[in-house]
Amino acid sequence: MLSFFKRSPEISISELKALLKGNIPFIDVRSLDEYALGHIKGAKNVPLEQIDSFNGKKEAAVYVICRSGIRSKQAAAYLTKAGYQAVHVRGGMNRWDEKRKGGYEK
Repeated sequence: MLSFFKRSPEISISELKALLKGNIPFIDVRSLDEYALGHIKGAKNVPLEQIDSFNGKKEAAVYVICRSGIRSKQAAAYLTKAGYQAVHVRGGMNRWDEKRKGGYEK
């Protein structure tokens, strides 16, 4: 079956945690209010409705997260179509268990 859409790669939360030990491009596409309630340290907030304003480096992978994985999958698809190497984080912040152990900012 032919696909007209280029699918973005995806990773799990545990794979993301390992990558976060380095300095990776990482965006959180939740709303400003959701982001303000708490986010992963180092994540840049680019709400889904503003994803077209993202201006990162196209030669490096950019990791994308939201609350459950739905918006980040949409954002990653948009970014991939725009020429970025976007990687969707499965499960989103609902799967992030570091809220009480560090690696989480308010």
